Amino acid sequence: MELAIYNQEGKDTGRKVTLSDSVFAIEANEHAIYLDVKQYLANQRQGTHKSKERSEVSGSTRKLHKQKGGGGSRIGDINSPVLVGGGRVFGPRPRDYRFKLNKKLKQLARRSALSVKALENQIIVVEDLKFEAAKTKEFINFAKNLKVDDKKILLVLSGRDNNVYLSSRNVPNASLMNASDLNTYVIMNNNAIVLTESSVAVLNNF
Repeated sequence: MELAIYNQEGKDTGRKVTLSDSVFAIEANEHAIYLDVKQYLANQRQGTHKSKERSEVSGSTRKLHKQKGGGGSRIGDINSPVLVGGGRVFGPRPRDYRFKLNKKLKQLARRSALSVKALENQIIVVEDLKFEAAKTKEFINFAKNLKVDDKKILLVLSGRDNNVYLSSRNVPNASLMNASDLNTYVIMNNNAIVLTESSVAVLNNF
């Protein structure tokens, strides 16, 4: 697969870059994408949720009234879950939501996600960016030149560029990531994937 390379002004440079068919043109495995996204979101959960059970609620353990002879229902202490202010039955407890996926499955998911974006023509390749200074306006103009300023943008670089990072930091619906750190969730969560020319070499070996 070949794509045209654009410059920062959004103009076609006349050059093309080859995207590996083994990464950008495979038959997408939707279940692999689902599992990888599910794992990513599960790993973001802190799992610190906790509610108090009857043994942890503050209150007397005195039996409120005798078991029989009162004409009403039997009852224990004031911390009973059936009373207002009592403990909770089977409430949430701290837990770890992380789970394991095989490396080859995660690789398949990433390639499937990139193939989906390539099939939907949501991938744009640009020359390596060079911002003279960290200016948000410069990044906004760059997005307008590529006609993706109204979309959720993911800019993929081959390495860290401080000026580009600072310029994109305050732009709504824009994110920046190194090619080596790219994951399935981030790919699927954006509808305009902007690759720099040097990042394509990294992704072709994904």
